[in-house]
Amino acid sequence: MDKPREFTKSISVLQVIDTSLYIASAVVIYRYVGADVQSPALGSAGPLGKKIAYGLAIPTVLIAGIVNGHVASKYVYVRVFRGTNHMHERTLLSIGSWVAIGLISWVVAWVIAESIPVFNNLLSLITALFGCWFAYGFPAIFWFTLNKGQWFASTKKIFLTVSNTFILAMAITLCGLGLYVSGDAISKDSGSGVWTCANNAV
Repeated sequence: MDKPREFTKSISVLQVIDTSLYIASAVVIYRYVGADVQSPALGSAGPLGKKIAYGLAIPTVLIAGIVNGHVASKYVYVRVFRGTNHMHERTLLSIGSWVAIGLISWVVAWVIAESIPVFNNLLSLITALFGCWFAYGFPAIFWFTLNKGQWFASTKKIFLTVSNTFILAMAITLCGLGLYVSGDAISKDSGSGVWTCANNAV
């Protein structure tokens, strides 16, 4: 960042815009569709609207999936080959390993997607496993790490220590309860749609 002191201002603007867009889309969808919104919500549009929406969304979804798959594969590759010549040289082992890691990661993603066919349940599982930690758990852990030995140094630090303890407890609770609810929903809903080409919109 060119001016690090402006970070708070930029993150605040991002949060306001982000929250406004989420609220606006939720209100518009609820206004025109009602409580019976399909998941994903694009399935609730009319026949023509659905085709247009999916036509616009598919490139974005593909790009996002490819980026995430590439990052995961690169992470594994770097962890395996850090400190070796294979990191930067084109050898048979490095190319073969890169292809194998990519193939394995995409096969694992495909197996998960086919095994949990209801989109809502898959989103719930992902959110319970990762969302609550990235949004609440890790920031609290980072605060404790950055302020190690100073948790009770002042009134402000005591307040922040209590606040971050509460946030961390909330993340653990959300993860545990979210996993339980997701697992329960997956076991109830995963009947006929597993490993088929049927429409899995709810």
